[in-house]
Amino acid sequence: MRPVRRPSSAVSAAPARRAGAPELTAPPRDYTYDGTFEGLLTVIFTVYDWRAAPNSIQPEATAQTGLFAQPAHRETDEALATRVWEGLLKTMDAEARTRLYHVFLSEDAERELLIFRYVDLALRAGCDISENYANADVRRIQRLAQQMFREKHRMEAFVRFEKTTDELFHATIEPDFDVLPLIAAHFTKRYADQRWLIYDSRRHYGLYYDLTRTDVVRFELDKPQKASDLSATVLDEREPLFKLLWQSYFDHVNIPERKNLKLHRRHMPLRYWKYLSEKQPREVRFEPIKNKQAIVGKEVSAGLKLLPPRE
Repeated sequence: MRPVRRPSSAVSAAPARRAGAPELTAPPRDYTYDGTFEGLLTVIFTVYDWRAAPNSIQPEATAQTGLFAQPAHRETDEALATRVWEGLLKTMDAEARTRLYHVFLSEDAERELLIFRYVDLALRAGCDISENYANADVRRIQRLAQQMFREKHRMEAFVRFEKTTDELFHATIEPDFDVLPLIAAHFTKRYADQRWLIYDSRRHYGLYYDLTRTDVVRFELDKPQKASDLSATVLDEREPLFKLLWQSYFDHVNIPERKNLKLHRRHMPLRYWKYLSEKQPREVRFEPIKNKQAIVGKEVSAGLKLLPPRE
């Protein structure tokens, strides 16, 4: 596996706000970029530099263009990307700016144009537009950001690790959105004393923590490998016992009389059950604890200390 660089979401101090967006007087163009957030910021800089509004902004690897249209490909320039990222604080606060990064990670089909339109609206307004819900783009940005927050929260709650023979804790997930960059800080802080790997099987990259730092990594395999094959060869021999103990604990603390499946699925949607040990088929049939004794009324009365009558 090899480390892969990702854009930093560090927030710098906000300078004084001012409006500033040149008029886009040149003919509109189609733009392509390398699919990274820095690449998109480079395209946004180019739009204003060339004064040419975008007909489309697409990752080069998946770009769909017309028969005679020749898109303008922009190579990522980290200096220009940083300039745009810091410049956004002139017309929006740090929270609104971070929301744009979350929308990019949502992988929405029109995320690039949506982010551009929001940035352009903010630049021309010269003020914070995050509560301008009369605008359709603002509402959609807010909705996507909320969906990302829910997915991030659920991944932090539902990820289950398995221990390998070399003392590595690994987990395979398949979230609806690209939330790995958002959950890195949580797991780095919570599991700082152990090596772990969280792999996104849908996007084919993961987070690896080596006790000192967390890196984004990709696996270079000749052919796909099934999770079951991996587990059979590298899992710690005690891992099945840990799974059994957890299932037994879950069964005994469960209260069948309070079962509310509708509420349960609302807080823990069905698509996340595949990550949870307690939701997997039982290898050992559940047996209730047999040393529990019912408390009868006479025993309850004998155990209570009667208070003296009030004068």
